Amino acid sequence: MVNLLVAATIAIASPAAPSAATSNAPADASPAMFVVRDADTTVYLFGTFHALDGQSEWFNDGVRSAFESSNELILETIVPEGPLPPLEMRRPLTSQVAPSASFLATTKMAIKAGKAQGMQVNNGADMVLRHAAELEGKPVAGLETMESQLNMFAKMAASADANRPVSTPTGSTTPAAAIAKSMADMQSAWKRGDQSVFVNILSQLNQASPATYKMLFTDRNGRWADWVAARLQTPGTVFVAVGAGHLAGRDSVLVQLAQRGLECRRVN
Repeated sequence: MVNLLVAATIAIASPAAPSAATSNAPADASPAMFVVRDADTTVYLFGTFHALDGQSEWFNDGVRSAFESSNELILETIVPEGPLPPLEMRRPLTSQVAPSASFLATTKMAIKAGKAQGMQVNNGADMVLRHAAELEGKPVAGLETMESQLNMFAKMAASADANRPVSTPTGSTTPAAAIAKSMADMQSAWKRGDQSVFVNILSQLNQASPATYKMLFTDRNGRWADWVAARLQTPGTVFVAVGAGHLAGRDSVLVQLAQRGLECRRVN
């Protein structure tokens, strides 16, 4: 289960070729969005899905309105556009830890599963928002550097927790099928704005791999909550877009903001 979740996380951060156009009208989607504000500052917290199949219309209504009212866009990180080197060649800049063969194999499986379902980074919420901001001349920045993310994933890949075998859910016949099902379920939940699916997945990850969960979610969510709290000291409106999993569960950015005395309200 741990390999499945970690591989899916890395897979959806790996750029792929644009998906083919479809003649079907995209279905309406309502991904979750929250807001925290004080007298002169508003911060929207939008949960993204990093790679999507392009079969839904989500950048409209409340999400579009919040984005248009914002002065700047904040993403998890600024991902370089265009193809990245093969996974084996991606070495972190400050860490000499290399991903294991089993981790690489599982990650490749996740990338293949996502592509088979038409899930592409170019369709992902992060890239769509980034392109819209750049088109409108809005400043775009990242909460983390690409270097820090590469180092984090390398540490996870080399850890004992991250290299346990993938467990296959009931009804699935192969690890690849398990990964494909997990990614499809998460994408469907995201489109519905159903946070409970992410809560369950995070709970399973925490039980199976506390170290990975802490590194990937608890610690980062705490740093991002501190960033939001600090940003509230400067007037303006900010649109913050991070993976939907960071806005779900007991250690979410929302919970950690509440622990800092800042109340978040769901607005989509």
